[in-house]
Amino acid sequence: MTAADHRNEHHDEPSAHTCVEQELTVQLVLSPERGVPVPALLAYCADDPYAVHMTFHLGQESPVTWVFARELLVEGVFRACGNGDVRIWPTRAGGQSLLCFALSSPAGDALLEAPAAPVAGWLERTLRLVPPGTEASVLDVDAALTYLLGSS
Repeated sequence: MTAADHRNEHHDEPSAHTCVEQELTVQLVLSPERGVPVPALLAYCADDPYAVHMTFHLGQESPVTWVFARELLVEGVFRACGNGDVRIWPTRAGGQSLLCFALSSPAGDALLEAPAAPVAGWLERTLRLVPPGTEASVLDVDAALTYLLGSS
């Protein structure tokens, strides 16, 4: 449990700055026989309730962050889903449950495998923080519009 989890676990309504994070190591699949471990961070914040952020730390290069719908990840834990830039599906390899992430961008494509258990545990914590269907209730739409329109 992160400090943010502990600090806010007893609140009935999440604070706008409440985040749930999970560090893990994913495998960048280079071929069926070869992968490279990549440190990653999953992050979900109540102030952006529809999105998950997955940041990959690639050695000396700047971290790379992908942002996609939490709903996509929820579905991807159970069955193949997504089309376009982010596709997710569950699989098993070597007796281990994994989640596959196929990411596509103009810079290239990547296939990553993540251990399913820590991702599912982290996802469960995000669903307790902001239950599905309640995302709109934690958004401050007026503040977001003011920010986007540059009004004060």
